[in-house]
Parts: sequence; structure tokens; C-alpha cells
Amino acid sequence: MTNTALRAEAQSANNTHMVFVNEEHEEFYYEKLEQARSQNCHHKALIYVLGISEDTRKYFNQIYDIKTGNIKRECLHQGWLSSGGVIVIRLAFNLYTDTTPSANDYKSRDGQMRECRKYSVSDIFCCSYAMYFWEGIKLRYPEYCRKQKPIGEILAEMGWKRAENSTDGNKE
Repeated sequence: MTNTALRAEAQSANNTHMVFVNEEHEEFYYEKLEQARSQNCHHKALIYVLGISEDTRKYFNQIYDIKTGNIKRECLHQGWLSSGGVIVIRLAFNLYTDTTPSANDYKSRDGQMRECRKYSVSDIFCCSYAMYFWEGIKLRYPEYCRKQKPIGEILAEMGWKRAENSTDGNKE
């Protein structure tokens, strides 16, 4: 599959266009995805999320082995990482493995628990990358993100159903 084919697939998947931080992020995504062992949802999410930060793009080969498909947990302990880069890596690893793989870096139960907490929604999404993290989630879980209605339409339907289901006859 060529870059052009990957781009067309990404744009037609949900009749939407993917959102990228900048041109470097977009180029990185298509280049690395083309090199990946697979273009499945796990790889798409991992590569997209790792492309968000300049740090994680720069040190991609120290984070993930594209030939073997193995993540490199030890990267989370490297001095070159910014706090934002660590958050990006944790989300990417979680979307790729469905686990908190770096918890295994700690022998004590307390250390493992502290590391697992760093994968919490509040620890990951409380940053300027949150909008882009949603894109990564949509790539990882496309079956749950197809043809979503606008939030206003969903809320209007919910309000209508609440009023319709009211037992006391009063509309909310």
C-alpha cells in the first residue's frame, strides 16, 4: 500500500479527515505506517499517537521496534523525554497493548500501582494533546466511532426521551 492509498483510506474511513498536529505529524504517520508490519488498528493508533510529539517522533526508534513490532518500555526512563512525551508514550503503549506495560518495570506492588495510576484518564488527558489523543482512540476503536451524531443531536434526543419517560407527567 502506498502513502497515497493510506491517505485515501484514512480520509474515506468515516467520511472525515484525520486531524494532525502539523505537517510533520502527518508525514510521520504515513511514512511509519507504510513501514509497519501491519496496518491494523493497533499499529495505526500507536504510530499516530507517537507522532503527536516532536520528542516521540525524534526518538521513535528508541520507543518502538517497527520491524519486530515490540515496544521498548525502557524508553520511559530515558532523560531525553519531556513530561508530554511520557504521556504520549503511555497512551500509545496502552492503545497498542491494551495494558499498562511499564508497570512490569517495578518489582514492588506499590511501584506497579503507582505506574498504573499514571495511565489514568486524568493523568493522560489533562494536557494540550487531548484533542489528538481522541484521534488515536478513534483509530484504535473504529467500530465504536463510525457515523457518530453531532453532540447537539444526541443531547436533544436524550432530552426528548427523558421528557417522554417522565413518570410524573412533568417535562424536564
